[in-house]
Amino acid sequence: MPFDITRTRAAYPALAEGFAHFDGAGGTQTPRSVIDAVADAMRTAVGNRSTAFLPGRRSLELVAGARTAVADLLGVAPDGVVLGPSATALTYTLARTLGADWGPGDEVVVSRLDHDANVRPWVQAAGAAGATVRWAEFDPATGDLPADQFSDLVGARTRLVAVTAGSNATGTMPDVAAIAATAHAAGALVCVDGVHSVPHGPTDLAATGADFLVTSAYKWSGPHLAAVVADPARWAGLRPAKLVPSSDAVPDRFEAGTPSFPLLAGVAAAVDHLAGLDPTATGNRRARVRAGLAAAQDHEGALFARLAAGLAARPAVSVLPAGVRRCPTVSFRLAGWTPAGLAAALGAAGLCLSSGDYYAYEYFQALGLRDSGGAVRASVYHYNTVDEVDRLLAELDRLAEQGEPADR
Repeated sequence: MPFDITRTRAAYPALAEGFAHFDGAGGTQTPRSVIDAVADAMRTAVGNRSTAFLPGRRSLELVAGARTAVADLLGVAPDGVVLGPSATALTYTLARTLGADWGPGDEVVVSRLDHDANVRPWVQAAGAAGATVRWAEFDPATGDLPADQFSDLVGARTRLVAVTAGSNATGTMPDVAAIAATAHAAGALVCVDGVHSVPHGPTDLAATGADFLVTSAYKWSGPHLAAVVADPARWAGLRPAKLVPSSDAVPDRFEAGTPSFPLLAGVAAAVDHLAGLDPTATGNRRARVRAGLAAAQDHEGALFARLAAGLAARPAVSVLPAGVRRCPTVSFRLAGWTPAGLAAALGAAGLCLSSGDYYAYEYFQALGLRDSGGAVRASVYHYNTVDEVDRLLAELDRLAEQGEPADR
């Protein structure tokens, strides 16, 4: 059955304010079910983790529930799910842990297409170890990250390859499975940044070829928490820096401090929300999540095709190129406007779009656009509508004719 956009939008209380949210790549709005799950956990007696009393057991259940939910989202074992405050924090933990075993002569491969959270932790860990950093380059004409270049970048001393599954700047989706195969043939590990790709379609860790996959719940209707997933056996071989009395179990030993138990309740509720996007789906939650995200992907794809065609048809709009396979995200500039000025003018009209480099630092540096303000980004999510796309295009027409005020 067609994606029920009316039913879907009704789940999001914030949409009643009337803003058109094209900033899902920076963070999505929150469904009522997630809000209620967080609030219910805060209204209920919850103690720190303990088996001795009921409030302590509830916190254990919240942790386990979040792990199982993320496992269902990504097709992994719950014991392979490490939870944390953000994708950046978790990637730093992983980089410090892996980097402790690196030394001079070792090599790390990173990409100029990636969000800096999947670049800088690896560059810094390599620097601390005396290892060499090698760079995968995107094609500025097509926006793609050619997978064949990794054959020249990866060698016997490569310890890790870090690459995005979906550019948060342009939506480009590299062939991570092919890149991972090249890395694994040389004995290297692969860390895939799935923060921007996971919200926009079914994801399976094994299919990506990744050893580690990172995701952020607030990019798929959840609270501000993140996870990095791997085979539990992969985690078992790693020894992170940790407090002496804290748990030495996997995955607990990778999670520093006491987590936010109410937000963990929200993570589980967010996965349940995704599992309900296709009301006709049956089976276990993993099957329903895949069906729900597939339905949302079709809806987003149709909207994005309309948006992309509309932008391409406007001579005043310059679109940054992206690969053939992409998430529903586009970056662009409008003649006569700075990116920051355009985002502010669109915001004044109730259209929420980001401007700048969105932490895709190396990408905008390579294009020579960072110092002049980067670009404006529009990202489609499953609660967006045809009317919102047309509203954005119409406002761009108005602003193109008007031009940016000199005093802005």
